[in-house]
Amino acid sequence: MTPASTGASTIVGAAPSVSPSDSRMTPGGPGYRRMSFALFLAGVATFALLYSTQALLPLISGEFGVAASEASWTVAAATGGLALFVLPMSALSERYGRRTVMTASLVIAVALSLLVPFAPSLTALVVLRALQGAALAGLPASATAYLAEEVRPRALVTAIGLFVAGNSVGGMSGRVITGWVAQEWGWRVALGVIGAIAVACAVAFRVLLPAPRHFRAGSLRPLVLARTVRDHLADPLLRRLYAIGALFMTVFGGVYTVIGYRLTEAPFSLPQGIVGSIFLVYLVGTVSASTAGRLVGRLGRRGALYLAGGTTAAGLLLSLAGSLALVLLGLVLITAGFFAGHAVASSAVSKAATSGRAQASALYQSAYYIGSSAGSTAGAMAFHAAGWAGTVGVGVLAVLGVVTITVSGSRAARVAARRGPVPVH
Repeated sequence: MTPASTGASTIVGAAPSVSPSDSRMTPGGPGYRRMSFALFLAGVATFALLYSTQALLPLISGEFGVAASEASWTVAAATGGLALFVLPMSALSERYGRRTVMTASLVIAVALSLLVPFAPSLTALVVLRALQGAALAGLPASATAYLAEEVRPRALVTAIGLFVAGNSVGGMSGRVITGWVAQEWGWRVALGVIGAIAVACAVAFRVLLPAPRHFRAGSLRPLVLARTVRDHLADPLLRRLYAIGALFMTVFGGVYTVIGYRLTEAPFSLPQGIVGSIFLVYLVGTVSASTAGRLVGRLGRRGALYLAGGTTAAGLLLSLAGSLALVLLGLVLITAGFFAGHAVASSAVSKAATSGRAQASALYQSAYYIGSSAGSTAGAMAFHAAGWAGTVGVGVLAVLGVVTITVSGSRAARVAARRGPVPVH
């Protein structure tokens, strides 16, 4: 990976050639389709569970008599729990294996999903959601580390894009299904249905995912983990990628936490089922994430990030319109830009980390979900204070942050190029 395409602060030589004897998976090769589908289903289950309450927030507010900013904690607690535990879980995956940790995470998360519908109070619901997020923490970083180890480098962006595409399908289907089920039978039944779907995904994932062939067990010693984390945080490129992931997710978390309130209120006054169906725009994210590799190939990573940020900002501004059609078009652009930016940034992290990949990915995931929690909370508070324009303002500031960081990476790359090649960390 070169600074010209990523904003790295060091010069990297030409990409290493792949040996004909390389046994890692590649598109069309043995096990690749099974692996892709298994991780796609894991992505579906993760996002369906993680954001299962997001489309239901107006109903949860109504039942418990709370404002949007309070109900939004059912989303923020889950993403916050994931952000807090993703690093320790990644350490476990270095010791016990990616597939083992991913399987355990899904089993615990789906078990909790069967308890969530019976929460007697908002506090109990928030606690269960935080535990669910903590359980899911073993999946995202372990999945990207698994791919980095088991897939050939040239296919890595595409493979991670497919995993991210599963995230988008899970996020979409979870919200659409809960919207229509809740309209007929209430939000508790809707959450139970999502739990049943997640159980099916977890079983299929475990059956389909090939056993790892290139995993080498690492150490659980705290000092080793602390040194690895310190080294990653000292890398300017990784720091920029972590910040970019957090800022993109700040936009996305804020928009999709609040959009249900906007569309159920005047002038739109849409029923819950229709509001849930709005999340079909996630299909756009499926396409943009899965094509991220081609986008990087044409524009370079920085160019792809500029395009993703610009698309997201355009969608935010368009969503201010009073026309439902223009609001939906704005959501399409926001979704496409977000998923493309996320796929580009997360794949860059996996390629940039030459050791401790699970920890590098975990730090990205932690920043990413901190962004989600911050976006959910800030977006809801801004909506309470200034309406939809307030939520859009939060999003625009986050996009400006993405652009600023990417420009900073470009400048760092030019400085490094003038100094000449230096060894990669």
